[in-house]
Amino acid sequence: MIQTTRPPLRMPAPPATALAEAEALLDGQPHLALTKAEAILRQAPGFPPAEFLAARASRRIGKGKQALQRLDALARANPRVPAVLWELGDLAAETGDTRRAVAALQALTQVQPSIPAGWFLLARCLRKLGHAQDAWRADLSAIFASSHDAELLKAAAAVNDGDLDAAEALLKARLQRMPEDPPSCRLLGEIAWRRGDMTGALDMVERAVNAAPGFDLARDFLIRLLMQNNRLPEALVHAEVLIESPVPVAGHRLILASVLVKLGQQERARGIYEQLLAEQPDQPQVWQNLGHVLKTLGAQGEAIDAYRQAVTRQPTMGEAWWSLANLKTVKLGADDIATMETALASLDAADESAKEDVFHLHFSLGKAFEDAQDYHASFRHYDAGNALRRTMVRHDADSFTAEVRATAETFTAAFIARMGTGGCPAPDPIFVVGLPRSGSTLVEQILASHSQIEGTMELPEMMMIAGRLQSRVDEGEFADFATMIASLSPADRTRLGEEYIERTRVHRQTDRPLFIDKMPNNWQHVGLIRLILPNARIVDARRHPLSCCISGWKQHFARGQTFTYDLGEIGRYYRDYVGLMADFDAQVPGAVHRVIYEDMVRNTEEEVRRVLDYLGLPFEPGCLEFYNNDRAVRTASSEQVRKPIFRDGLEPWRNYEPWLTPLVEALGPVLTAYPEAPAA
Repeated sequence: MIQTTRPPLRMPAPPATALAEAEALLDGQPHLALTKAEAILRQAPGFPPAEFLAARASRRIGKGKQALQRLDALARANPRVPAVLWELGDLAAETGDTRRAVAALQALTQVQPSIPAGWFLLARCLRKLGHAQDAWRADLSAIFASSHDAELLKAAAAVNDGDLDAAEALLKARLQRMPEDPPSCRLLGEIAWRRGDMTGALDMVERAVNAAPGFDLARDFLIRLLMQNNRLPEALVHAEVLIESPVPVAGHRLILASVLVKLGQQERARGIYEQLLAEQPDQPQVWQNLGHVLKTLGAQGEAIDAYRQAVTRQPTMGEAWWSLANLKTVKLGADDIATMETALASLDAADESAKEDVFHLHFSLGKAFEDAQDYHASFRHYDAGNALRRTMVRHDADSFTAEVRATAETFTAAFIARMGTGGCPAPDPIFVVGLPRSGSTLVEQILASHSQIEGTMELPEMMMIAGRLQSRVDEGEFADFATMIASLSPADRTRLGEEYIERTRVHRQTDRPLFIDKMPNNWQHVGLIRLILPNARIVDARRHPLSCCISGWKQHFARGQTFTYDLGEIGRYYRDYVGLMADFDAQVPGAVHRVIYEDMVRNTEEEVRRVLDYLGLPFEPGCLEFYNNDRAVRTASSEQVRKPIFRDGLEPWRNYEPWLTPLVEALGPVLTAYPEAPAA
């Protein structure tokens, strides 16, 4: 007898329309969706799509425990279905069942590693369990997955093309669907930064880092933003975190070193650079950075070696050549000149990427030919370097003169009297103001050799406070500068003064009661200083206008000082400075003490005693031996102030006299009246 095998009974397929109807009800009427799903399951027990629908509906009506049971069963039966694993991981995380969430999300990211949200959620869950390094790796995997996201790529392309509005609209719409999406937050932060909205940039990038602490690129960006805003202690905290990344990157240590340098922790920065070079010596940029730190620390011989290591490895590295020349005590010889000229010839000044090397090389050759006493060639290179640099900076001499005039017209004796008392009474700050290359570093070094005074550096805090106040005029809140200043109540001025004291505290490394802020440009804000820090002292370091201006014109500054790249403009700037200080002297006699550089050189002890009397401090012999002070010095005069005062070079302008007509004309009566101010 032939036996036949009977085919197994087949369950009737559930109607597709019923499942689709139930899905449509899920968001608006989850109770009804659950009812329909259960009806389907009665017809087809265990049917996965209906089980999945029932689980999601149960979750939406608050039956999380039942939903988890269904999802667990589904995941066991269907261990490679991403939607099931995501729902299980998300619900377990939501209900606090972190271990179950981690198991589901680990399975999900193995099956489908291209889903950023799965990695981000896994990172959060791992962090809750104390698995910090694993969480960090999960965040990094999420960022890698996001780098292939078509929507994010479109937004990033729009940002790079300058279409910030389109990118912003796309990213904000994405955040509506995916709140706290870290890559979207970081990109929105970049958009705010490109628009100059630093507050908005910081808010968005901090949001990205808070959402994904392992987002290294966002934390790196946040550190740079904090540094730009001089929030250095916060930047240091983040930099210390970044170097612990499970994916070590040399750049993380470099940015930590940058923060340390800004905080004045030069020795630790030196250690980082030396470690990086021990691991990989062929890094010209790191050699240059090490040179900067060694120069600041006074290790001149080692600094020279570091800079030469940089230019040996990369002869076109203009900044390293300029750093050598800028030591002032180093003379670049004929071989150096030949190497620099060859490097300069190989660069295209029209190439935007090469411009910095080109102007640095021109400045370096200017110094080299100056040392060789070929002043015509020296002037030619200085002039070329300044002309190129001038095309890269913004400076409106007319606008600046108008601002200075408005400041002088505001801070009259009558106005200051009307403002009455107010401001922070702290006597701590000593502001050393003037022009760059005026002898201010010498004054600072002398004062910092006193037992009661700490030298810090050129601090940006007063400039930032003044800039913030000026922005209120620029944005239309006040009609003009005088109206804005007059609006400051005594409490406002106290708060601003206290802000300055608090923000500069990070730069103070000793318990000395007084400290020096050597930002030269603070001469523009002597009136504001008087209002918000009435007990602060102001020392004006002044040098012969031709000597000061030609020295500034020959000096390439790493940042700021945009007025120095044209002889006529630097002459106007000096004239504006003398005019404002003369007006302030007339309105508030005795508030500012003036140190004439030439007098300090010729009669050092007498001038030191005068400035100490102004500060209310006793004379100390150590002030005359300032060159023995081993404090870090970060300005262009760092090597000169480590030697006794010398009288050579009091009139550096004479070597360039044939070419100084634009400067002489711009200075006008300020030149002939020196060291006094013109009558008008």
